[in-house]
Amino acid sequence: MKFVEMQGARVSAIGLGCWQFGSRDWGYGRQFGATTARDLVRTALDLGVNLIDTAEIYARGASEAIVGRAIAHRRADAFVATKFSPFRPTTATVVDHGMQSALRLGVETIDLYQIHWPNPAFPLRPQTEGLRTLLDDGVVRHAGVSNFSAERWARADELLGRPVLSNQVHYSLLNRKPERAVVPYARDHDRIVIAYSPLEMGVLGGRYSADHPPANPARARNPLCLPENLARAEPLLAALRRIAAAHDATPAQVALAWLIANPNVVAIPGASSVEQLRHNVAAADLDLTAAEVDELTAESDRFTPVGRLETARGLWRGRGSTPPPSDARD
Repeated sequence: MKFVEMQGARVSAIGLGCWQFGSRDWGYGRQFGATTARDLVRTALDLGVNLIDTAEIYARGASEAIVGRAIAHRRADAFVATKFSPFRPTTATVVDHGMQSALRLGVETIDLYQIHWPNPAFPLRPQTEGLRTLLDDGVVRHAGVSNFSAERWARADELLGRPVLSNQVHYSLLNRKPERAVVPYARDHDRIVIAYSPLEMGVLGGRYSADHPPANPARARNPLCLPENLARAEPLLAALRRIAAAHDATPAQVALAWLIANPNVVAIPGASSVEQLRHNVAAADLDLTAAEVDELTAESDRFTPVGRLETARGLWRGRGSTPPPSDARD
């Protein structure tokens, strides 16, 4: 396993995302949380993965509790990350929720506590004051943010008065927005970008196509899983398959290897089975050539998803209905 070391933290280049733990939306069955999820965490630790990422909002705390039970006898092996939901983010609320998360996780100290998303209705200062209290009290080891712009990340750094270790953002070959400013900020300030949805819910694994889109609710709500966008992604998927064949790897492994080729980026794919987890973890040992990285980047540059209105009109036509007028509003 490769590791990224920044600001006194050492995290595995491939982590385990636990969004699906305890949730029925993924269609994994009632026993997934009690059996497979536990096995996923323990196997990840066995394979050298230490970054285990969850959030208080995932299945209303159930994901944190599942992770806590799974690491109960392996605490020293895990770098536990969770996230605070900033609905009413006062200083006292941040502190209270941090302590509640620690209790659900069964840990004395949360390795990384992140603000889950920016809330423009509330000032950032009280949130960073809450994080500072948790850091000073030893409830949290490192502070992080999620879905922040580079400018807002820098502001959090300034207000906290110490490094905000990481920014967890949606980043993949099909979503390159973080490269505009977030990834450069991490590179220039010795910070970490944590890429969530790095496989776009299986799209970059080549599991779906325009003729065979995903059926479960969590994936069906993803605009990238619309048949129109799956068709547009096919040239990139073809390149992933070709490069994967040259390395005796899978397209998903190549997509992950492309991400973590950047020394400031780690990825947290989810997994529905231990076998899938093992494949994801193996991506850390896959070294792509510079030419392969460039080819994938070029194909990614050519991918343009359909816009909201265009998608809506296409869906209307596909159902044999009259599409709304071109000037229709949502």
